[in-house]
Amino acid sequence: MSNFAIATVLISGSVFMATGGYTLLPRSTYDPACDIKGNISWNGGQKIYHVRGQKNYQDTRIRVLDGERWFCSEDEARAAGWRKAGR
Repeated sequence: MSNFAIATVLISGSVFMATGGYTLLPRSTYDPACDIKGNISWNGGQKIYHVRGQKNYQDTRIRVLDGERWFCSEDEARAAGWRKAGR
């Protein structure tokens, strides 16, 4: 790999991280404690969070571009205006 290619990769990675691009990744990728899934329901737009062990946790996918996000604690999720899933 040429020096130009290496520099391009390093600069691109730095810009990605500096501009918050890492938030497009599951938070558990860069912080395993942040595994609470903040999901927005398709019918009604309710903001609901899911914790490990709840029904549908494994099936829930976070679409950051749709406003969904990851949380590190239930307090953080509630403070952001999300409610806990019923199951």
